[in-house]
Amino acid sequence: MNSLYERTTDQFPLLSLLKEHFGFTSFRPLQEEIIRDALDGRDVVALLPTGGGKSLCFQLPALARTGLTLVVSPLIALMKDQVDALQANGIAATFLNSSLNAHEFHTRLHAVYRGDYQLLYMAPERLMLPESLNDLQKWQVNLLAIDEAHCISEWGHDFRPEYRRLVELRERFPKLPIMALTATATKRVQEDISKLLKLQNPASYVASFNRPNLTYRVQAKASPVDQVLAFLRAQPQESGIVYCQSRKTTELLAERLQTHGIKAQPYHAGLTPEERSRHQELFLRDEVQVMCATIAFGMGINKPNVRFVIHYDLPKNLESYYQETGRAGRDGLPSECLLLFSSGDAVKQQRFINDKPGIQEQQIARSQLQQMIQYSECPTCRRVELLQYFGDTYSSENCEGCDNCLSPRDTFDGTEVAETLLSCIETIYDTSGFSVGLNHVIAVLTGANTEKIRRWHHNQLPMYGQGKAHSRPAWGVMARELIRLGYLRQATENFSVLEITQQGQAFTQERHTIMLTKPISAPERKPSRVDYTAHDESLFDRLRQLRKTLADERDVPAYVVFSDVALRQMAQDYPANEQDFLRISGVGSRKLEEFGAAFLGTIAEYLESNTRQSVSSTSTVPAPSVPTPGKPKPLNETTRETLRLFQRGFSVDHIAKQRKLAGSTIYGHLEQAIYAGDSVDINQLITAEQQTQIAAAFAKTGFGNLTGAKELLGDLYDYGQLRLFRASYGNKR
Repeated sequence: MNSLYERTTDQFPLLSLLKEHFGFTSFRPLQEEIIRDALDGRDVVALLPTGGGKSLCFQLPALARTGLTLVVSPLIALMKDQVDALQANGIAATFLNSSLNAHEFHTRLHAVYRGDYQLLYMAPERLMLPESLNDLQKWQVNLLAIDEAHCISEWGHDFRPEYRRLVELRERFPKLPIMALTATATKRVQEDISKLLKLQNPASYVASFNRPNLTYRVQAKASPVDQVLAFLRAQPQESGIVYCQSRKTTELLAERLQTHGIKAQPYHAGLTPEERSRHQELFLRDEVQVMCATIAFGMGINKPNVRFVIHYDLPKNLESYYQETGRAGRDGLPSECLLLFSSGDAVKQQRFINDKPGIQEQQIARSQLQQMIQYSECPTCRRVELLQYFGDTYSSENCEGCDNCLSPRDTFDGTEVAETLLSCIETIYDTSGFSVGLNHVIAVLTGANTEKIRRWHHNQLPMYGQGKAHSRPAWGVMARELIRLGYLRQATENFSVLEITQQGQAFTQERHTIMLTKPISAPERKPSRVDYTAHDESLFDRLRQLRKTLADERDVPAYVVFSDVALRQMAQDYPANEQDFLRISGVGSRKLEEFGAAFLGTIAEYLESNTRQSVSSTSTVPAPSVPTPGKPKPLNETTRETLRLFQRGFSVDHIAKQRKLAGSTIYGHLEQAIYAGDSVDINQLITAEQQTQIAAAFAKTGFGNLTGAKELLGDLYDYGQLRLFRASYGNKR
């Protein structure tokens, strides 16, 4: 082992470097472990969610020792963003790519030879050129960091063949440690990364895929342009991405939004490189509010204050969906993810799959599409569904951060529907000797006059036309829920035929009640959104204007100066001197030196004519899933019985046992009582000291982010206690 890697990591003041250059006082989960393994010379595979701090895992080691950290990055825009941010933090970093003219390229190349840089970014295509490989032997490279490492796997959602050649670096430099990083990878893709890069006994780190600050919602796609407009009008100051399936849709939607006064631009592979670069730069600098884009946009976009991601069309798989929604809320602040779903989009995707070459590729795509549809229509927690796909788990069945948890859909008795559908499938197989797909079964039930129905004489079956009481889309939704519940199976081999499972057979022999969920619907009113983070909004706007001015002067995106998180903290804490300013998240010595005077001066000037606001006076307490405090909802008898027992001094556990109800249900009754204006003394459940601790957590996450507060507090409190505190706080305001 090279002596460079035999130095102990204890010699490096990691926390001091972290604060000095990045302005943070502590590491995020797994960062320190990954960094220490890298400094020890181990190969590392790091799977951290978007916004989880992947880049720091190789950037900090570059500062902790001499030599060069070589970063493989797939996109020119990503390289520039990261290098701009590093240079703003006083770190010697550069990139070598095709965006540089010959003079600038050779100037930087000579500087690399002199050892002037600590980090060098290159694309795989450039890196694997013979002249670049020869250069590597002359540079003192101490770490090879491969970003977006999932690109190496054919099973990944963004396969790039040029990543496969990176294994040659292992063969040329067998002692050079490799760090492979990605935000999105299934178990199979993770295995591919280690195998195809020939990593040697790598340390593997997989963080939770959960993004607690993201709220996931699905709406039935009705009038999509109007739905997008309603969403945007509810948050006019925020920026986001609208993902569309086709280039034409991105352009048409951007034009429609522009006619309504919204700053929007399209982004797709059909634009010239100059147009794409210009549109992206406008978005990064907050000159454009909305980017209407195909999947060509997004990988590695380092814009932390994307407050929403809308999927105008259905993504082809959950991996792409997770990656794309992950571009929202990279700064950790609450952000929205909205998917507009229609079965028509699913049919379009199916047609694309049928045109794919190769049976195996079709099977994989078909299976992925079914999982995407299941997620879109599921009545259960969307966060749980999403995490399960990646082999991750969630501690609760209610995340308080998706539409199904915030506003559960009604159920209905679907026993007769299930019996009709299964009987039709069974009859078709018995009379014809073969199984058929879902669309054909629905066509038979609704009495369609198709060529296949006539050819196979299925218009003569007793079930023909017996399901006209329901529309074709409604039958599709109900059938897919029966698949999810295990009564049916939809094959992915060759043809997507429907088959009755053993559970379905048992139902046909001994009928029992099956409850189904009503389908998602389009919203009846505009979606509401509030800023959940407590801060002085007027001061925040003034600081944001200052940030924009300073960023424009330096020709960098605004977030390179300071993130929204930092500005909001300034608008909470009103720092008055350099010591106070250094306590702001993201403020290191370089940022203090360069920007401290300007921001401290603006804050002092603001306070000359404005009063300092307390956190409680600026907090907003949304209650999306409970009655609005101003309009009490009458309590039903079962809720009143819980309230009577609680007011007599009985504990929640005692009431739950006596009434044979879940503890969460009892907490729900008490919460309803608070919003109805009844007296509920939460001091019986939460001490004054505990209330202070909970209030501090909500102050950080915002009162709308119950999941975030729960994660901050760990297992000290359950969701019921947090919901009661939030309800009680809201009613006192």
